[in-house]
Amino acid sequence: MPASSREAVRVAVLADSDTRWKWGALTARRITTATAEPTGFVLRGRATPTERQLAETGVSTTTPREVTGAEFLRAVRDAETRGEGYDVLVLALVGGTVRAVLQGLADLGLERRPVVVTGYVGVVYEKLTDGLLLRHGADVVLANSRHDAERFRAVYEGVGAGADSVVEAALPFLGGTPYAPEAGRDTLVFAAQPSVPVTRAERAYVLRRLVGHARLHPGREVLLKLRSKPGEHTTHLEEFPFQKLVRELDPPANFRLVYGHMGEVLDRTDLLVTVSSTAALEALHRRIPTAILTDLGVREALGNHHFVGSGLLASFDRLDKGLAPTPDETWLARQGVASDSPYEAAFDTARDRVAELLALPAPPPITPYYTAETAPGYLPGILARHRLDVTAPEPRESGLRRVVREAARGAYRHGVQRVAPVIRRLGEL
Repeated sequence: MPASSREAVRVAVLADSDTRWKWGALTARRITTATAEPTGFVLRGRATPTERQLAETGVSTTTPREVTGAEFLRAVRDAETRGEGYDVLVLALVGGTVRAVLQGLADLGLERRPVVVTGYVGVVYEKLTDGLLLRHGADVVLANSRHDAERFRAVYEGVGAGADSVVEAALPFLGGTPYAPEAGRDTLVFAAQPSVPVTRAERAYVLRRLVGHARLHPGREVLLKLRSKPGEHTTHLEEFPFQKLVRELDPPANFRLVYGHMGEVLDRTDLLVTVSSTAALEALHRRIPTAILTDLGVREALGNHHFVGSGLLASFDRLDKGLAPTPDETWLARQGVASDSPYEAAFDTARDRVAELLALPAPPPITPYYTAETAPGYLPGILARHRLDVTAPEPRESGLRRVVREAARGAYRHGVQRVAPVIRRLGEL
C-alpha cells in the first residue's frame, strides 16, 4: 500500500554519532509530513554517543535506541511484519555504513521497502568521490547547498551513475535569531573540532593564541566551545582534547570552556572563530561576524580550503588587532546560508521528491554504483566489516552482559584516547 494512503508517515533515523543524530532527526522533520517523532536508532560502535551528548543536541525528548546494524535491519523487518513498516529511513551515517545498510535492506526482500534518504552533516571537504559513491543507491542523497549539489551530480555523472537522487536542500539546523549587537557584550567564541587540527603542537598553538587573545582584550569574553567531554566520542576521534591541553596554561578570568547546544551559544556570540567547523555556517546564516583561521595554513587536511572566496579567512594577528571579516554575498548564496529566499523553502524540493516516491506502488530497486561487478576488490571488505546478518539469532542481553559491554566500551575509549597516543609517541622516539 502506498504510504500516501496511510494515515501517517512513519519515519526512522539511524545515526552513528551525536552530530549525525542531530542532522538525521532534524532532516526527517523537514523533508516529510510525519507528525510523530521519528523512531531513533544509534549505531553501536566507536563513536556511540552518550545520553548526555544525545540530550545536548536538543532535537528529541526520546533517547534513540542503541543497536548493531543487524539489529536495526531486524527492527525494520519486524515492523513491516507487524504491519507498521517504516515509510522513510534517514541514514545519518558514514559512507561505508550507508552502503552496507543499503545492501542489508535489499537482502531483506521486504514487500514494500522504505524510501531511503542520506546526506552529509556539514561541509564536505574530504573523500568527496568515495563518500558519494558509497552513498549511491539511496533514493535521495541530500546536498546542503547549490555548491554541493553541483559537485555531487558531477561525480555521479562522471562515473556513469545516475544523478537523479541528488536533491539540493540545506543544513537542517540553521536558523535562530538574527545577530544583533548588545550594549556591554563582547564575546568571541572559538568552535572547536575533535580532529582539526590533529597534532598536539597545532592544537596547543591554537589554544595559546586564544588565551593570548583573551589577555590582550580583558573586556572581551573568550569562550572555547567544546563538543564532547573527555571519554566521550563524536563523529571523529579526539586524540588531544583541549580540556587537557589547557591545564598547561594559566588562562585569564575572561577565558572559559563551554559546552551545550551550539544555537544557544551563538545567541550570545559577537565573533565566531573556527578552523573549519560547520558552526561557521550556522553563524553566517544568522549574520554573526565569522572568521576562518589561516594560522596553520589553508589546507585540504584542515578543511578551511572550503572557505576560499568567502572573504572570511583571517589570522590571529589580524583578529588581535580587531578585524571582523565581511563575508562575500555570492559565496554565501552558493553555500545555502543567509539566502534571500525563506529558509524553509530550501526543503521543498526534497519534501516533494520523498512524497513522489511514497506515492508509487513500490519504490524502485536499490541499485548502488558499488557492486560485485564494479568494485569486486573493494565492496566485499566494506560489507564484511559491518556483518549485517539478520538471520543470526538476536542475543538476549542480561544486566550483567550490559555492564560488561559498557565496561568494555570504556576500556576501548581509554585505549584509543590514552594508550594509543602514548604508543605512537614512543614509536617516534
